[in-house]
Amino acid sequence: MKKLILLVCVLLVFFAGQGLWSADFGLLLDQSAGFGGYGTNPGFDYTGMLIPRFSALIGDRGDFYFSAGLKADYSNGFSFVPELLRTEFSWQFDSGILDAGRMYYSDPAGFAVSGLFDGLRYSFDTDIGTFGAGAWYTGFLYKQRANIGMTKDEQVKLNDPLDYGDFINTYFSSRRAIAAIDWYNPGIADFAGVGLGLLGQFDLNNPQKLADGIHTQYLSGKVTLPFNPFTLNIGACFELAETSGQINTAIAGELAAVINLPTPIEDQLTVTGRYSGGKWDNSSVIAFLPVTNQNQGELLKPKFSGISLISLDYLARINGTMSVQGTSTYFIRNDLGTYQGYGSNGYFLGNEFFAHFFWNPVSDLQLNAGAGIFLPSLGNAAGSADSLWRIELGIILSLY
Repeated sequence: MKKLILLVCVLLVFFAGQGLWSADFGLLLDQSAGFGGYGTNPGFDYTGMLIPRFSALIGDRGDFYFSAGLKADYSNGFSFVPELLRTEFSWQFDSGILDAGRMYYSDPAGFAVSGLFDGLRYSFDTDIGTFGAGAWYTGFLYKQRANIGMTKDEQVKLNDPLDYGDFINTYFSSRRAIAAIDWYNPGIADFAGVGLGLLGQFDLNNPQKLADGIHTQYLSGKVTLPFNPFTLNIGACFELAETSGQINTAIAGELAAVINLPTPIEDQLTVTGRYSGGKWDNSSVIAFLPVTNQNQGELLKPKFSGISLISLDYLARINGTMSVQGTSTYFIRNDLGTYQGYGSNGYFLGNEFFAHFFWNPVSDLQLNAGAGIFLPSLGNAAGSADSLWRIELGIILSLY
């Protein structure tokens, strides 16, 4: 932590000497508390995060953004976790933009990778769209932030609590390298938005046995088709997975319609069908395996592997400061082995209902409340199991 503070100070002094002419400081406090659990056995949890941030323009071509966080978490006991969050340097060349540092990246469909990564990315605009190429490493991230659980051992490590007596082995994420090239065009023929990406992931957790790791490649794409009064989003991802010399395949896809409703208020309805392939017996087809866990749902939260869902989401802005959102999601297993929650005897897991209320009385304050329930009784996987429910409150305050 001392080395990190020293590095930030050195960077600030350097930028000051380079004609730094505009800077902005901020401090964000994000707190949430929840109460709920299975059936009549509820529990209480609390999460608070203090996030300082700094941004600055560097001459006419560059900018720098720094953010960090100190997280306090309570469930079975208190824990404190420091993090370096998005910290990125960008420089505008005549031919494109170079980004370096800890940055956000997602594949076009959002199925394979999504989150913060350490590395470099170069992008440039052309008459046919924006092309980009990047390379990143995950081993310096906090494990819960990276949220990588491609193997059972990684999933166990991800869920183990942080131990300051064994900080190195319990704080950092799984070590994986990611490289990607992509292309985006927001309006082909002034109509369709298209994104395509080719991504490779390489397992570096055991350099002595690199051939035994899980290496994956993804072809990811998304098409946005605006109609009146709705927009159609189509996403798909094809995966190749290599382990111990064997090559397997998997697929994932999404079809979503966002409908602007003809009502007096500003509201919309989104209907989504999402599919992540399951394992086929006696074949090379395996369950879709993302690099980062893309948790589905507010309560059940299965990762996007061997799971299908049908979701109906309603979002409405009541006035300039208040919004409400309600979501109904039904979960289906695509095989009986990939997702083991609520037993493994049936494919239909049940339905989740969740509602949110948001209030922004002033620009630097947001209050939110949420409540929901997951009903396994509406499925055949574990119809007699206890329901999962939760009530939560949150506040986000920009201190300056």
